[in-house]
Amino acid sequence: MPQPLSPPSPVHVVQLTDAHLFADPAGTLLGLNTRASLGHVVGQVRREQPRIDLLLCTGDLSQDASVESYVAFGELTSTLGAPARWLPGNHDEARVMTEVAPELVQAVTDIGAWRIVMLDSAVVGATFGLLADDQLLVLDQALNGAGERHCLVCCHHQPVDIGCAWIKPIGLRNADELLRRLRSYPQVKALLWGHIHQEWDEVRDGIRFLATPSTCIQFAPRSEDFKVSEEQPGYRWLRLHADGRLETGVERARDFVVKLDFDSPGY
Repeated sequence: MPQPLSPPSPVHVVQLTDAHLFADPAGTLLGLNTRASLGHVVGQVRREQPRIDLLLCTGDLSQDASVESYVAFGELTSTLGAPARWLPGNHDEARVMTEVAPELVQAVTDIGAWRIVMLDSAVVGATFGLLADDQLLVLDQALNGAGERHCLVCCHHQPVDIGCAWIKPIGLRNADELLRRLRSYPQVKALLWGHIHQEWDEVRDGIRFLATPSTCIQFAPRSEDFKVSEEQPGYRWLRLHADGRLETGVERARDFVVKLDFDSPGY
């Protein structure tokens, strides 16, 4: 088991997700430079969150799975001065991510009164997600061994229907297996993910279900077909209390000007 991190309560956590960086610093999605937008969001986090005990980076850190993109992501986010954990998304390559930052790709982190579990839901060559048997085993062992710790479980793909018809087929294919396990453990307080490039917050069966805007382009909520929103990029903050309470919110980069070019390469 990992050496526990022991910050004072509550534990201050920040989530960054779906940065989609390229090897080329000038790389863009729909005309938006993804390194610039990530740098802007990181700067905002630095101003608004003076204390960060753990940084959770929940997939699609890269668009092209290049060494250079992961190095850039690490450099940009290291300015926050916080320990970080990465997990892969459908645009990532777990092997390359691990080669670049092996110390950041850890499945289980104990911090304060909480256990954070990072699950790899990426499927090689696919956009949808699936938790393979080895990942379900990681989850079972982590929850069985959590003791009195409260648990926050993280993955990349959405495990619930968010009302976007085009996104539904590229979610987590075996979500029922995941949710059945989570419901069996009362210490599981929340499930956190990325992938959908928009905010989500609801409670089901006593578990908080949370998703977070991308640090680059946003997808329009409740859209039948692929549709991009011109909302600003953002991040999520969380406060994990010793008694199991969780406070959280999303902050947008309100001063970041979103200018999209729909004739340029897209998502």
